[in-house]
Amino acid sequence: MSEFEAKIQKAKEILEELMKQDIPLAKSVELYKEGMRLLKEAQKMLEEAKMQVQIIQKEEQ
Repeated sequence: MSEFEAKIQKAKEILEELMKQDIPLAKSVELYKEGMRLLKEAQKMLEEAKMQVQIIQKEEQ
């Protein structure tokens, strides 16, 4: 599993945990923060990959 896929998988697991009824508020906040951090990191990875693809496409023109 790639680093990107691992981040997305962990974010999914956090979402499942947040959807539970019996989770304390403080734990919910911590999980939310961690999930948002993971998603931001994954988004940054996607943006970097997109820029690399654009560079390759320009070089091939």
